[in-house]
Amino acid sequence: MLKKTIVMVVVFILSLFVSNLPAIGTSSDKINEQIKLFEKAIQQDPDLAKITSWFGSPEHLVKRYNAEKSKVDAVWRKHQAEIRKINDLGTTQTLEIITLIDWFTADEKLMGEPGVSYLIKTDKSEILFDVGLNGKQIDPSPLLHNMKLLGLDINSFDTIVISHNHRDHVGGRKWSGQKTFSLGNSQISLSGKKTLTPIPMSYPGLSPITAENPTIISSGVATTGVITNQLFFGGLIAEQAVAINVEGKGIVLIVGCGHQTLPKLLERVEGLFDQPIYGLVGGFHYPVTDSRLTIRGVKFQKFFGTGGPPWAPLTIEDVRNDINLLKKKNPGIVALSPHDSCNASIEEFRKAFGKKYRNIRVGETIVVGNR
Repeated sequence: MLKKTIVMVVVFILSLFVSNLPAIGTSSDKINEQIKLFEKAIQQDPDLAKITSWFGSPEHLVKRYNAEKSKVDAVWRKHQAEIRKINDLGTTQTLEIITLIDWFTADEKLMGEPGVSYLIKTDKSEILFDVGLNGKQIDPSPLLHNMKLLGLDINSFDTIVISHNHRDHVGGRKWSGQKTFSLGNSQISLSGKKTLTPIPMSYPGLSPITAENPTIISSGVATTGVITNQLFFGGLIAEQAVAINVEGKGIVLIVGCGHQTLPKLLERVEGLFDQPIYGLVGGFHYPVTDSRLTIRGVKFQKFFGTGGPPWAPLTIEDVRNDINLLKKKNPGIVALSPHDSCNASIEEFRKAFGKKYRNIRVGETIVVGNR
């Protein structure tokens, strides 16, 4: 009798558990629906059809996206839960951000391209943040050309920070494929430079530090640590940013492409520092209406790098939502890189932040704090 009672109780508990499980096939049904939406989008957009043919079948891409997205979200929650305040960061009284590579230039003698490179100057350090694209593989590269015209050379910086391993940030496709970087067509000597990368990377004569976790660079300067995102076509991408604590102001965040997404970056910064977010400078990948980078005739950035699926592309309303999120932090300075954002998105930021907005143009310097 007792044995029969125990069996009945177990069966009852199991029935409750099973009744609360999602119906079998729900996940599969969702994936099948996404495949249909993707195929419909492909039929409506020849560029999307072309880029899809480079990366695989719709079924393969949708299944990979869902599988990796779940992993990325789990890793984000884990890492964010482990974040601890950096209490000994210190401050810098001065901060200068000189644009060395981007799409627009302040002078016709300077060269623009859809890549990124900034020289960040503080009280204690000079940091080369990313090294551009050199898409035409010219010699000297746009970066070295611009540096020379601006009176800069490799002695102008003591530290190199690579935001992420995409071609427009490491000097070209060749170097990205080798998990390294280059300022030009050949890798010049950078002996003695402290180097921080988001994933294991190499460089002749250097021992780059893989800064997966937040890392202090110098007084008032640290990396945010890596935040990984799943790009629909590009797969996993790990990206870090640089945070600078300007005395009397707060944290100025300098970003390469923003694949991390603005909400996650803001959450990461708030988890790391007690100081308020004062500024945001760099790329956030808002190519809503156009793409600066065209590859084999395809407006590449509209499909690659936004983090969302191609059947639900980024909209200007998404940009406005991010703007509203940032406005709640009441920043003192905002500058959006045109290298991976369209003019429409830039104008939304300009209108939203008014006098707080700064242009990013090669040859111009953004100054925060005392010069």
